Amino acid sequence: MLNSLYQQSVADYWNTEENPVNLRLGEVDGLYHHHYGVGEVDWSVLEGPASTRESRVVKELHRLETAQAEMLMAHLGPPRPDYRVFDAGCGRGGSSLLAHLRFGCEADGVSISESQVAFANRQAEERGVGDKVRFHFRNMLDTGFPTGAFHASWNNESTMYVELSLLFAEHARLLTRGGRYVCITGCYNDAYGLPSRAISQINAHYICDIHSRSTYFKEMAANRLVPVSVIDLTAATIPYWELRARTHLATGIEDAFLEAYKSGSFQYLLIAADRV
Repeated sequence: MLNSLYQQSVADYWNTEENPVNLRLGEVDGLYHHHYGVGEVDWSVLEGPASTRESRVVKELHRLETAQAEMLMAHLGPPRPDYRVFDAGCGRGGSSLLAHLRFGCEADGVSISESQVAFANRQAEERGVGDKVRFHFRNMLDTGFPTGAFHASWNNESTMYVELSLLFAEHARLLTRGGRYVCITGCYNDAYGLPSRAISQINAHYICDIHSRSTYFKEMAANRLVPVSVIDLTAATIPYWELRARTHLATGIEDAFLEAYKSGSFQYLLIAADRV
């Protein structure tokens, strides 16, 4: 299940993580995304009565992260109600639940964090969809699901925790022919050179290893995943980070993200690919 000391350290991190920037946002509507946001910011949330400022900020940040998740969903096909979809690195389950709400399809999510899997399954049960949306304590590199079991799959900000060659091989195995894979991820810009100082700070903060942009396309090509859409979301995510940096939910990593994005060393991409 956990194949290395590194994977154990990642699991330990997420098993004990209770960051308000993740939990408070999910409390807005019960969808716990753990994702960054995209889109224009409503800066008026920083104005008005101080007594309700925190509530306004939480709702706005959640709106932006939900817009990010909705964008990923919009590139999934879309799935039909009789389809089955796969969420690799599901966190507390927000994306899988959103997929079922939007399309009516069945969803399976996996994570190496036992506490997050338990949390996500409770959310599904509370919504009465536990028979349709299921979460499993499994490794996204070796899921144990049958070959060709899924019509669509995705990673939402989780690819930086694994080797892409192994990850894309598993997605290609799991997807039916013509199935759609989508990821949203931060990657370092090869044209800039080696990872910048700010990217190293992000890696240390999240115990991850951000991949180069070229590695995504190289390993997709090697694993029968052919990109059909590539969207640079860098400019669209900067306002989210600028807002978060000015709120009570800032974690101290905001300046590193802003420096990396604005310098051109870091990019935030959506990549949709078909399994051929």
